[in-house]
Amino acid sequence: MKEGTRVLVGLGAGLLGGIAIAMSHNSALVGVADAIAPIGALWVNAIRMTVIPLVVSLLITGVASASDVSAIGRLGGRTLAVFIGMLTAATVVMIPLSIGVFAWLPRLITTRPALPPGAAEAAQSLTTGAPVVSFSSWLTSLIPTNPVAAAANGAMLPLVLFTVLLAVAIAKSPPTSRDALLGFFRALSDAMLTLVHWIVLLAPIGVFGLMLPLGAHGGVGLAGAVGFYIAAYSIGSVLFVLLLYPALAVLARTPMREFARGALPGQMIAFSSSSSIASLPALVEGAEQGLGLPTNVTGFVLPLAVSTFKFAGPVAWPIGAMFVAWFYGVELHMAQYITIGLASIFLGFAAPGVPRGAFLMLAPLFLAIGLPVEGIGILIAVDAIPDLFATVLNATGDLAAAVVVARGPGGKA
Repeated sequence: MKEGTRVLVGLGAGLLGGIAIAMSHNSALVGVADAIAPIGALWVNAIRMTVIPLVVSLLITGVASASDVSAIGRLGGRTLAVFIGMLTAATVVMIPLSIGVFAWLPRLITTRPALPPGAAEAAQSLTTGAPVVSFSSWLTSLIPTNPVAAAANGAMLPLVLFTVLLAVAIAKSPPTSRDALLGFFRALSDAMLTLVHWIVLLAPIGVFGLMLPLGAHGGVGLAGAVGFYIAAYSIGSVLFVLLLYPALAVLARTPMREFARGALPGQMIAFSSSSSIASLPALVEGAEQGLGLPTNVTGFVLPLAVSTFKFAGPVAWPIGAMFVAWFYGVELHMAQYITIGLASIFLGFAAPGVPRGAFLMLAPLFLAIGLPVEGIGILIAVDAIPDLFATVLNATGDLAAAVVVARGPGGKA
């Protein structure tokens, strides 16, 4: 049984079982569901356990690799600029769109689940009379005076910025020191990815432990809320796929019909396999034969894109964060929206190459903006359907990036 199917089984069993318990109005059964809740909590804690070493090791090795890419010259710098530019544009569009969507989301859950330990305090600081942190104060807090304390306190965004600066410093160090440090962090990254793989294998059990008590307390309304999230995520992915066609016609002088023909084979493979990497051969063929892009561009941009460029991030992360915020009744403010936007642009480059790896990278974002990490379990559980559309968006974005590099402003093709 595929990993996504096993997670869906855990989701369905927990959700339907919880709804049945809610409809029975049997307090003893509700008590049984609550007794199972620690299983889900343990799984979420296992995810949180990996966050800091995984983020630090992936960012350091990733930034070091990016610095090596920049040595290739103009093509490397142009490619990275296109990646960041596309992610920034998508984020600027998606953040206000997501805010608008969830502003009128019906109150599908009559009784909200209690916030997990620690989340209540974070929610209170955001939703009560506590003063809202000014933009200048938030900006100055991004550079940690003590990165170890930032890690211990869960201040993930300052820790990420420190890690990026450290990675750049490592890349500029003498070869002996640089090789020793990168070797250590690559080994740490490999070990953490193995540990994450084990945790992901336990996802069906963890998801069941999360969903059963939620269903027991939320009832049928929980199914409606989850359905709304699935629809919003899927429609958002399709919308951004469609927006790429006119954008390329304007920016890269590529007719929409021509791009559609070149992208279709890769899109079909991405949808059927739910893997951007699996679509790489079709993307290369579509880029070279269908769109006539030069081989030096396709041979460099497309492999790099399918490995590191997550164009679905600006869709998935704002919608996921705002759904969890609505679900748990946590009010977000401008500083939190800016943090979500920065994470959508930059943290996707460090997402591990394991199933649902991008959602694991939501943990530092949730910690930074005061959302319950338990919400990630819900997003992972219902990801099978929207992930099909998100993978198509990633594959289409990979090909679009290659087109912009070759034909966009300053391109030669």
